[in-house]
Amino acid sequence: MNEFSHQAGIPYPRIGYCGVLDERLDLPLIANVARAHPNWHFVFAGPVAKIDPSSLPFGDNLHYLGALRYDELPHLMSGWDVGWMPFALNAATRYISPTKTPEYLAAGLPVVSSAVEDVVRAWGEPGFVRIAHSPHDFGTCIALSLQEEPSMVAQTKLDRVLAMQSWDALWYRMEALMQQPRTNAA
Repeated sequence: MNEFSHQAGIPYPRIGYCGVLDERLDLPLIANVARAHPNWHFVFAGPVAKIDPSSLPFGDNLHYLGALRYDELPHLMSGWDVGWMPFALNAATRYISPTKTPEYLAAGLPVVSSAVEDVVRAWGEPGFVRIAHSPHDFGTCIALSLQEEPSMVAQTKLDRVLAMQSWDALWYRMEALMQQPRTNAA
């Protein structure tokens, strides 16, 4: 299936999330942002786990696609305008480092996230991800992302950072560390 078959009937702009829909998501935040911006469409791709599906907020601009295959996600994301990570700040998110952050960025999406510590430190502080602290902040950050013109300078900088975090780059760094002579700390 291509991107269009999954979200063909969903109007633009599309703000997307892919991942498990569980206790890590801030459901009241999602409901408030969707209600405040009825002309934006929020697309969720992923299975529901550890929460009652009926607890998910519903509305004309909230679209739940269910679980998709990993190979379908690039096509899906190519149809989004913004990637978002509306995480609750709770015990379940205290130590997460969402891999969807570099995935969204590698897909060329502007990203808006809750203030999850690893996202703030690794991606927010360098300016690659907009960090929001409230439903109003999310609305403002998404609106800015929708208006933003892509910058080749910023994309080149981001591409260098993403390349350093690839599995190949990580493997080479680990291999180099393993090749270093051991020293005895006596």
